[in-house]
Amino acid sequence: MSDDSMVKDILKQMLEALRKIEWRFAPVNLVNDFTDTPQGMEKLDSICMLLVAIGESCKKIDRLTDGSLLARHPEVDWKGVKGLRDIISHHYFDVDAEEIYLICLEQIAPLADTIQKMLEAPE
Repeated sequence: MSDDSMVKDILKQMLEALRKIEWRFAPVNLVNDFTDTPQGMEKLDSICMLLVAIGESCKKIDRLTDGSLLARHPEVDWKGVKGLRDIISHHYFDVDAEEIYLICLEQIAPLADTIQKMLEAPE
């Protein structure tokens, strides 16, 4: 498999993960919806796992493209996406539910839109 097709597959996986986050986040109206019930905590955990996978995928894309692909899309804070992965992975017990809530509310849809554009772009 070529690097280009690997990158395309990774982007598709990322987009699928982002759609899952959107679906799981849809019934969440307040940060307390994450923190006040066991079901909310499960939702937070599952979203965090997907955010870790997305951040790791960004790191892999950077390795496969020598940092060139993500750099062509400065509308996304890629360093932040990768950094969030590190925070969740290495400091999980310190994860701030409010930050995850705000990320889901404000940044998931634009990130999904950018990845969709990346997938549709001519090679």
